[in-house]
Amino acid sequence: MKTFLAAGQPVLSVDAKKKELVGAFKNGGREWQPTGQPEAVNVHDFPARHLGKAIPYGIYDVGRNAGWVTVGQDHDTASFAVASLRRWWQGVGAEAYRGTERLLICADGGGSNGYRVRLWKVELQRFADATGLDITVCHLPPGTSKWNKIEHRLFAYISMNWRGRPLISHEVIVELIGATTTQTGLRVQADRDQGEYPTKVKVTDEEMAGLRLIPHEFHGEWNYTLAPARPTHL
Repeated sequence: MKTFLAAGQPVLSVDAKKKELVGAFKNGGREWQPTGQPEAVNVHDFPARHLGKAIPYGIYDVGRNAGWVTVGQDHDTASFAVASLRRWWQGVGAEAYRGTERLLICADGGGSNGYRVRLWKVELQRFADATGLDITVCHLPPGTSKWNKIEHRLFAYISMNWRGRPLISHEVIVELIGATTTQTGLRVQADRDQGEYPTKVKVTDEEMAGLRLIPHEFHGEWNYTLAPARPTHL
């Protein structure tokens, strides 16, 4: 990480935040309201079918102390995770890191961006091919996800910012996330992804064999680089 930061190259800490029910549901914490005018919420937490759920996938730019959160509504899959990375690159990364040739991603060992998830690596290869970037991934070992920087540098502040406020719509969630700031200069951008990301997508052995994946000497299953096969532009 230090090597990438010293060279001015992007270092991203990524993860999916806890799924949230969308609607007039109780949200833990306190917020000031005029006396005798509490905000009414449902007495139950049954999902509202027409509103569904919100799936915030976060990207924390370590070097710039900046966050990007894509709020999805379908499934937390590897395709959704990498689609969020594409959105970050198109919206921020390509301009902020113009001319860079490498990208470092720090991720948990499980979930949609887990080291055993074949689709995660296939989607990252496509991302590398489209951007021309060498994408290095370092997964945190099992049981150490609390050390993922995004947890205490981004997600913790988002939770503080919306505490006590019912998350009544996806638009409200995006607005609350985007309004998150800190005294140390954190700024966050958020957008909504209404795409569909089906589960149980099969990745063949042939697809895996076609990856330009280079395992590192130290725990190559957790640390590896994907080299672009056909550099183009997003």
